[in-house]
Amino acid sequence: MSGFSNRREALLALGAWSMAFASGPSWSQDFPSKPLRIVVAYPPGGPVDVVARIIEEPLSKALGQPIIIEYKPGAGGVIGSDFVAKSRADGYTLLMGSTPLAIQETLVAKLPYSALTDFTTISNVAEGPQVLVIPTKLPVNSVRELIDYAKAKGSLNFASPSAGGSNHLAAEMFKGAAGINATHIPYKGSAPAEVDLIGGQVDFMFGALTTSLRHVESGRLRALGVTTKTRFANAPNIPTIAETLPGFEVSSWYGLLGPKGIPPQITNRINAEVNKIILSADVRARLNKVDLEPSPGSADHFGQYLRQNTEAWRKVIKDNNVKTD
Repeated sequence: MSGFSNRREALLALGAWSMAFASGPSWSQDFPSKPLRIVVAYPPGGPVDVVARIIEEPLSKALGQPIIIEYKPGAGGVIGSDFVAKSRADGYTLLMGSTPLAIQETLVAKLPYSALTDFTTISNVAEGPQVLVIPTKLPVNSVRELIDYAKAKGSLNFASPSAGGSNHLAAEMFKGAAGINATHIPYKGSAPAEVDLIGGQVDFMFGALTTSLRHVESGRLRALGVTTKTRFANAPNIPTIAETLPGFEVSSWYGLLGPKGIPPQITNRINAEVNKIILSADVRARLNKVDLEPSPGSADHFGQYLRQNTEAWRKVIKDNNVKTD
C-alpha cells in the first residue's frame, strides 16, 4: 500500500529520466495558452484541497497561466473524477486524485469510469501516513492493549470520514490483522467523526496525521500508532502499528491525473514542472508542515504505482469482505 518505500526508487528514476516529446496534435505545441483548472472532487478544506492549493501558485508561475481550483464534490469523489474522465484530453482540465480513486475501482459497483483505463497519470505529488487514535477515556494506552480490550469486549465500533475511503480501509486492515471485531460507523467528513470520537461515541479511528495530532496535542485524543513502516519524523514519539502487527503499512497518496489521451508533450511538461516544485525547499516545507512527503517520479512511474495500489486495495477489500451501502 505504501509509496514511502518506493520514493527512493522514484528519486533515482527521476535523476535518470529525460523528457520524451512525442508527436501529437498541433495545439499541444502551444500548451498552455489559457488558464488550467484542477478539479478537487471533495469539499474545500480537506487534504486533497490542501495539496492542490500547495502546488497551485508555483505551478501557475511555472506554466505561465492561471490555475483555477474547481470543487465538484459528491459520491465520495466519484462525481468530480467522472467529470475529469469525460473532459477533453488537452491538459487544461486536471484532477487532484487521491487514494479513494484506487479503492473505488473494486469497492464501487457500476463505477462510471476506470481509474486504470480512463485517466492519464501525470504526476504523483505527495504521500502521508494515517494515525490510529482513540478517546482519552478509553482505558487503553497501546495498540496491543486496544487489541486485548476489543477481544475482551467482544466488539468495538470505529469511525471514518466516509465509507470506502482510505481511513475506512485502513481500519478494516487493522481488524483483519489484529483478529478483532468492530463495526464501521461512516461520517460525512473528518470533523464530525472526530467530534464523536472525542465524545466517546465511537472507540477508534484512523485519521489524517495533521488533523488528528491537533486533538492529540490538546489532550482530547490519544494516538496509539502511525501506519508507516518506521516512525514518522513529525511524530517520533508515536510507535508504528507495525511494531505490534508486523507488516502493517498504509499511506495516502495525492497526484495529478487527466482524461485519457493527453499528448505526451503536455503530460511530460506538467510532470517536469511538478517534480521541480515538490522538490523545492519551500514546497517541501509546506508539505512537511501538513505531515506529507513529496513523491516525485515520471508519469509512467505514477501509472505503475496506481496499478499496484489498486491491486493492493483490491486484496484488502476481498480478504476482509468490505462492502458499502
